[in-house]
This record gives sequence, structure tokens and C-alpha cells, in this order.
Amino acid sequence: MICLGIETTAHTFGIGIVTDKKKVLANIKDSYTTKKGGMIPVKAGEHHVEVCDKVLAQALEKANIKLKDVDLISFSQGPGMGHCLRIGAFFARSLALKLKKPLIGINHCIAHLSIGTMLTQAKDPVLLYVSGANTQVIAYEGKKYRIFGETLDIGIGNFLDSFARYLELGFPGGPKLSQLAEKGEKMIELPYTVKGMDVSFGGLLTNLKQKHQQGIKKEDLAYSLQETAFAMLLEVAERALAHCNKKELLLGGGVACNTRLQEMAKEMCKARGAKCFTVANEFNVDNGAMIAWQGILQYSSGQETKIKDSNILPYERTDQVKVTWI
Repeated sequence: MICLGIETTAHTFGIGIVTDKKKVLANIKDSYTTKKGGMIPVKAGEHHVEVCDKVLAQALEKANIKLKDVDLISFSQGPGMGHCLRIGAFFARSLALKLKKPLIGINHCIAHLSIGTMLTQAKDPVLLYVSGANTQVIAYEGKKYRIFGETLDIGIGNFLDSFARYLELGFPGGPKLSQLAEKGEKMIELPYTVKGMDVSFGGLLTNLKQKHQQGIKKEDLAYSLQETAFAMLLEVAERALAHCNKKELLLGGGVACNTRLQEMAKEMCKARGAKCFTVANEFNVDNGAMIAWQGILQYSSGQETKIKDSNILPYERTDQVKVTWI
């Protein structure tokens, strides 16, 4: 079976082509970026319209197949930005109708976890899911993926992008802050907000802006914000490992590309006798391959999305999805 997956939850338009033998034939993407300011949803949606045909052609060429060879179409149904999700959903419906192939709507968050377990030796991990709008600690319990901790305000990625935008670094800001952090020399005390299993970044963002206005070097602030924010994330992840009695931590989402977060996660896992799993950056960031693989899992377990039920779900939560493939 060959599945074509379409990812459009935010700034990335991605198409992945994956087989039921766990082989990634293609994973092509084109992302909306800016040199100054942040992401404008309408502009991101327009970007997806402009590049969709090109990305599809590139993916088919990379996979060395024809469109008629595809057996299944899957798409990111939610959560995400409405302007972006609509483009992917429309594109997926069009292909499914044209090819007369089954359609599968996918929860973006769960797809991150599934691609991680497909590509690593992780069997039953706690997922520390860290992306733009999403910051969640997820694990499988009681026939659902449960959220054991999450952000109370903004996602870690949006937090990083917001501070980068304040510093006029452009979008996406996380990688640029990471480069600044490598030049940091002094640890600045910052608010550390962990409430039970949840985290909060709003106060930290405000405090960082105040300290920058006071003349503290942006390199030191970037270094300190990474050390502080990542420690918060790993505290709740470690607590989830203990609570769920699990021995595996999987990092997923765009922020999981950060090498410092990976280092800290591995140190934490080593200290408690757990294993830490990471995947290549192309599968951490939003990508079509994870949507394609999740499509195969769900279709193989008997699921299919009718056209009339293929509306976007911008606010769908991870724990609302019925898990039939485990």
C-alpha cells in the first residue's frame, strides 16, 4: 500500500509518500518564511496555494511513481491554523475524488508520535511534543493518547518565535535564537513557571523583553531562556515518565530539532535509567511523511474519512481521537 500524506497545519506545505512496509519514498516540503515579523495566517495560506502543485510533482518524482499508483490519501485535519488547514483539506479531497481513493483525516499531534515510533526502537514512549502552537506531554493509556501536561498559555515554539520577532530576527525564530545562545556567556535568572504537570511561558516572555530593555545582552538572554524553558519542559516530562511508569522518552515537533534540548533530555533520561529517542530533523518539523504513515495506520485499522466528514478541526485535542490501531 502507498499513502500520500498532505501536511498544512501551519507554515509548511508538505507531501510525504510512504509504504505500509515503513519505507519513506518521498518527504518534500516548502515553508513560508519572513525576514522580519512573524507568520501571517492569510499569507501562509496563499503560500500553500502557490506551491501545492510544485511540491506534489517533486514528491512523485522523488518517489519515482505516478499519481495513479497511490492507494490512499491522508491529510492533516487538525489541530492547526484554519487558513492553512483548509488548503490541505481541499487539495486532499480533490485528489481522493479524482483518483477515487480512500481519504483519511489525521490528528497532527498523534502523527508526530507515530512517525517517531516508526523510525526508532521506541515501543511505548512518553512524547514530549514541542512545536509552534503545541506543547504537550503525551502517553498512551486506556486506549487513548492522554495529555499528561501542557502549556497553559503559548506553545514553546510560539514563545521562541515571539521573542525572536521582538529582537527582529525574523521567522522562524527558534533556530536563530539557538545560534545566539551558543554565544551566550552568562546565565541570567528568569521566571521558572511549572504548575503541577503544566508549564507557562507568557511571564517568561515579558520578563525577557524587560531585561533586554535594561541592556542585558541578547546572547545571554537567548542562552538563559533555553536553559530555563527546556528545564521546565523536561521536569514535567520526567514526572510523566514516573507517573506512567514508562522507560522511554520521545522528542517530537519542530523545537525537538534544538540540539541543546536533545542534550538535556538525554541527560535526564540517563539519570533515571530511561531511554531517549530522537528522529532526524526532517521528521521533527512538520512534514507529509508523518501524515502518510498515520494514514496507513488508521486505514489498516478500519478507519476512513468520508468527504462529508472531512471538515477541518483546528482545535481538536490529542485525547479526543479514538485510537484503533494499537
